[in-house]
Amino acid sequence: MEAFLVSTGIVALAEMGDKTQLLTLVLAARFRKPWPIVLGILIATLANHGLAGAVGSWVTTVLGPDVLRWLLGASFIAMAAWMLIPDTIDDDEGANTPKLGVFMTTVVAFFLAEMGDKTQVATVMLAAQYNAWVSVVAGTTLGMMLANAPVVWLGDAITRRVPLHMVHRVSAGVFAVLGVIALSGWSR
Repeated sequence: MEAFLVSTGIVALAEMGDKTQLLTLVLAARFRKPWPIVLGILIATLANHGLAGAVGSWVTTVLGPDVLRWLLGASFIAMAAWMLIPDTIDDDEGANTPKLGVFMTTVVAFFLAEMGDKTQVATVMLAAQYNAWVSVVAGTTLGMMLANAPVVWLGDAITRRVPLHMVHRVSAGVFAVLGVIALSGWSR
């Protein structure tokens, strides 16, 4: 349960102001069809984070516990620094209406936007730390949905009211604490 809850919280926080959240705004404004967009986000996230979680679980079979602990600790601290750098997307991303339809456009755009993204990297690290693939992927997917689904319906109003710099700082703090915990061996 801890892996699920930590994964949900970290990704929900990390996703605030992320490029995929901005992509959600673009898709919602462009297509104005919330259900296919939300379903597309869900499917793309499950696929992307499922692969990331599998990589994270695989890493635990290849690396020894001490190497893994140092690698995870350093990765979490690097993620904390990365959280302080806000994401942007190009204004013309999603400007052309593809022939795939709203759902498939969302699936493809989200899957590609998540490649190498903070939340994908976090999923790999969390799966490696907890060695609980299903719990981590379920948690990171829920966190992604908690951050993005409301944007589809509430759109612009959310981003005007949420102080993103504060969310990024809190997220960075959470990652820094996880890094220190991993490096110190407290999680054993």
